[in-house]
Amino acid sequence: MAIEFTTQDKSRPRHPEKARLPDTPVLRKPDWIRVRAPGPHAFDETRATLRKHRLNTVCEEAACPNIGECWGKRHATVMILGDTCTRACAFCNVRTGRPGALDPFEPARVGHAIAELALSHVVVTSVDRDDLVDGGAAHFAATIRAINGAAPATTIEILTPDFLRKDGALEVVIAARPDVFNHNLETVPSLYRQIRPGARYDHSLRLLERAKELEPGVFTKSGIMVGLGETKAEVLALMDDLRAAHVDFLTIGQYLQPTRKHAAIDRFVTPEEFDDLRAEGEARGFLLVAASPLTRSSHHAAEDFARLSAARQAALGR
Repeated sequence: MAIEFTTQDKSRPRHPEKARLPDTPVLRKPDWIRVRAPGPHAFDETRATLRKHRLNTVCEEAACPNIGECWGKRHATVMILGDTCTRACAFCNVRTGRPGALDPFEPARVGHAIAELALSHVVVTSVDRDDLVDGGAAHFAATIRAINGAAPATTIEILTPDFLRKDGALEVVIAARPDVFNHNLETVPSLYRQIRPGARYDHSLRLLERAKELEPGVFTKSGIMVGLGETKAEVLALMDDLRAAHVDFLTIGQYLQPTRKHAAIDRFVTPEEFDDLRAEGEARGFLLVAASPLTRSSHHAAEDFARLSAARQAALGR
């Protein structure tokens, strides 16, 4: 039986809810915000593989500045559950609106693509799907199983939505046994209403804590952006909250404004300040802290997974 899925109308506004907002100022990027040009061959091969399997990536949808570097290494962060998000966060460039139907064949295509790319480690994320009863949890679990079947040597990191008001969703995902469970807090509590209005800080924090309770062996991870107007004291308090929730890995990167309709950059945080934040996080006991202007949740994920594993072994050996 053939199943036809509606293709998203690319002619409509990408962010219809932002169309009438006033333009925000765009600050000139400092010299330390630089990205590498992609290598032509590996980048094109990665893109061709993703296109062949009809997969979305957060690298493209979120306009990640590291796409050239990552795709040049044949690394890509797959985005499942479609290309349209039911939330409208002020920082995010992913398309928003009413999503189409789920594609039941997507998990298998992800598995085949990961096997073809021969990845040692893969990150799978998604749009928010508040319209689904389970928020897409079963689809995440099916994708994990498909990757395990097609590429059993590949370790799997998932970056999930918050599953707000989706009872039992986290349990379904964790039962599929990902190697890393990642959910980003994104920013400090005082900025949630402005930057992440559909989410709840305490809920996201509890989601991370609950993941570790369900599967103590899973690495838990979260990430935030800075340069949105937060204070250092707020960032340090957030670190304390994450450690209280037994989170293993924290990423901190500079917020970069996708368009003039998105939240404005308050300031560019200097590399020295990132170094200081990394030291503060390490002092609090995270197994790993990645902090730099261009750090993103999935950047260097394979290398970071190896470092996480080594750090855990070292801690167990003390």
